[in-house]
Amino acid sequence: MNPLLSRLQPYPFERLKQLFAGVTPVPEYAPVSLGIGEPKHATPDFIKEALTASLGALAAYPATAGDLKLRTAFTDWLQTRYSLALDPATQVLPVNGSREALFSLAQTVIDATVSPQPVVLSPNPFYQIYEGAALLSGAEPYYVPSVASRNFAVDWDSVPEDIWARTQLVFVCSPGNPTGAVMPLDEWQKLFALSDRHGFVIAADECYSEIYFRDEPPLSGLEASVKLGRPDFKNLIALTSLSKRSNVPGLRSGFVAGDATIIKKFLLYRTYHGSAMSGTVAAASIAAWGDEAHVIENRAKYRAKFAAVTPLLEPVLDVRLPDASFYLWAGVPEVWAGDDEAFARALYAQYNVTVLPGSYLARNTTHSANPANPGKGRIRMALVAETAECVEAAERIVRFVQDGRP
Repeated sequence: MNPLLSRLQPYPFERLKQLFAGVTPVPEYAPVSLGIGEPKHATPDFIKEALTASLGALAAYPATAGDLKLRTAFTDWLQTRYSLALDPATQVLPVNGSREALFSLAQTVIDATVSPQPVVLSPNPFYQIYEGAALLSGAEPYYVPSVASRNFAVDWDSVPEDIWARTQLVFVCSPGNPTGAVMPLDEWQKLFALSDRHGFVIAADECYSEIYFRDEPPLSGLEASVKLGRPDFKNLIALTSLSKRSNVPGLRSGFVAGDATIIKKFLLYRTYHGSAMSGTVAAASIAAWGDEAHVIENRAKYRAKFAAVTPLLEPVLDVRLPDASFYLWAGVPEVWAGDDEAFARALYAQYNVTVLPGSYLARNTTHSANPANPGKGRIRMALVAETAECVEAAERIVRFVQDGRP
């Protein structure tokens, strides 16, 4: 058995299940879950129709690289969204959702034969796939804290030079999960300069890019690369998917784009990995990437929902409207002494509302001047249900906080 498997930690939702074990919520309240970031808005009919109309494709093995029509759908979207011109033959690949691609990219990039042990940098808090991908590639994860006072910007300056020298891969999540923060151009410039100096690959996880609340849409790593005079996207791979953008989490469809040299090696890995996208999924994906009307409608729903919920919670929690994504990253009241687990468990017991303890999404940063878990004392709320249900959950949270009994 692969000994590296023993280093994997329980997934946050398994820890949440254990936290709630033995708790019976007050029965008068219907359950409301803000715990899991699974889109709940209806899948557009035209995507389902494209899927069912292409069932004949099930009779053939799909190509790992996808066909040119599919890859052109990706590059057409990149042109529409970011005014970027990428080669569909060499600079994009279909993937079965961003989770699968984030994991497999690390297996492609990391050279575990070097000494000392290679490093993978991850924001902290983070999406747990980053950690698992690093560990199973034979690398050492290094957690870089997000700074609340700087809109949860990742503190790249806190990483010592000897760690940068060992770094082979850096995960960037912008817009961030769970903080919703968007990385600005000057931060990209800093990372690109470090990548040029040390040779590491940057994996830009951008699956929340289409759910935003400001007038200006979030900046892509690819877009930043071109703005900074790097049109070849050297050592940069961006990853995105349809799950949040188009409300199709079960479709498992996305793409990667960027450095053609890395894309070529990634395709080689994927050919053996057996991760080709089904022709039926490809047809539905082409339809989805080619339509923006449903994306605008989806974003409007989230904007209305956050506009209804955030003002309710601001007086009782340390929370504000994020730059993007569909999460609220809230600090629990001082009376709870930073115990996000106790807060989540008591809220579930008294009002049948599920939130995710922030400490489950982060690790202690023992290498830092501040070794605390940066998720401690916070909760993540996924506003994925319909507005009325999210408002009901917010109103219960307000009553719970006002009860004032830890």
